[in-house]
Amino acid sequence: MFVDDIAGIRRILSECKTVAMVGLSAHWYRPSFFAAKYLQEQGFKVISVTPQYEEVLGEPCFAKLEDVPEPVDVVDCFRRAEEIPALAESAVVIGAKVLWQQLGINNPQATAIAAAGGLDVVADRCMKIEHARLFGGLNFIGVNTKVISAKRPLPKSR
Repeated sequence: MFVDDIAGIRRILSECKTVAMVGLSAHWYRPSFFAAKYLQEQGFKVISVTPQYEEVLGEPCFAKLEDVPEPVDVVDCFRRAEEIPALAESAVVIGAKVLWQQLGINNPQATAIAAAGGLDVVADRCMKIEHARLFGGLNFIGVNTKVISAKRPLPKSR
């Protein structure tokens, strides 16, 4: 099912805590690194699916999704649009719950593959930005998040 509403994205970000980040870079200046580091700091387990590194952000890297030895909730794709359908097929095979296509990526074929496999699909959005927008990280610095709520996010227990 294609998810493009605040309630659906909030549900995914609340329930899904293990993220396989395909295309995660070990370079601190890359968007994938920023997103992974932020998600780790928010309590998510980030698994790097990148064959060119052995480790990123203290976690081992895997060459492909099928090599990840634990259940994955979200497959977060930092790859080109033409590579996403194959990633959608792999996400279905490993039993992921969500296929997340990053900003600028919305591949209809991948969306159809993932939806047919029972996955929720988010496209053209960033997990980091959406988490900060919905759970209190952006509105404190003056960004209009377009979310009106009397509820403040609960502080993370450490």
